[in-house]
Amino acid sequence: MLQYDSFMEEILFTKMHGAGNDYLYVNCMDSVPSDIPQLAMDMSDRHKGVGADGLILIMPSDVADFRMRMFNADGSEGRMCGNASRCIAKYVHDYGLTDATTVTLETLSGVRTLVMHPDADGDVGMVTVDMGAPVLEAARVPVECGSERMLRKPVMTSAGELEITAVSMGNPHGVIFIDTPVADFDVHGVGRELECHAMWPDRANIEFARVLSDTDIEMRVWERGSGETLACGTGACATAVAASLSGLTSREVTLHLLGGDLKIRWDRSTDHVFMTGPAATIMEGRYFRK
Repeated sequence: MLQYDSFMEEILFTKMHGAGNDYLYVNCMDSVPSDIPQLAMDMSDRHKGVGADGLILIMPSDVADFRMRMFNADGSEGRMCGNASRCIAKYVHDYGLTDATTVTLETLSGVRTLVMHPDADGDVGMVTVDMGAPVLEAARVPVECGSERMLRKPVMTSAGELEITAVSMGNPHGVIFIDTPVADFDVHGVGRELECHAMWPDRANIEFARVLSDTDIEMRVWERGSGETLACGTGACATAVAASLSGLTSREVTLHLLGGDLKIRWDRSTDHVFMTGPAATIMEGRYFRK
């Protein structure tokens, strides 16, 4: 029998991933842990904690079926996470919090609609998220670029001059198209440099992408607050939008990320971006902290 100090706080969690983007999910429908930023840092630590890209709280909402709060591994709170949204759909289904296959989710970037795709056995392994319309206006991204939009604007970096397109999918992204395989690019060095560039008032996620065909893009991502992750749903959406705007691809593409594939469709009639991808449960556990 596990023995622990009676003064420790016990937190039940589920570790899940969407295309390798792993978070720790906590059911907060009845109560919320204290000091969440510190908890996110402690639990996300891959050596002294559970290990994850961050912490996700599933909470009640007054405007949707559920509410999400997401915290990066450095304790900062994010506004939106596409991969986490898909996992929340699977979570609320698997834990019996809903019997619906379409639910709404409140985020700091607005309400999102999640559509589950159960298999023949009723298991939810794929989810589509209506990510809403992309934001391109510089002031709303936000990015300081001296123009109404930032579309492939040259920016000098340690890797030379790179063209950056700014897109918000509920959080700010800087998308860079390169001609060489993304595996060979200095994502860590340039990503860290551009995340905190003065042009981003709130920092930004930085995507490095190579177009493979009219319908395929390979991508690596440097996420603000977490560093390189295996996938980023909002980053995949931002990259698909930037590629279409640049005339590099169609409006329906598959993004090949380190953790797996995401299918992105930028709908012409609604201007909304739809993302379909996997959601998987890794483990359940109990975390103790004083």
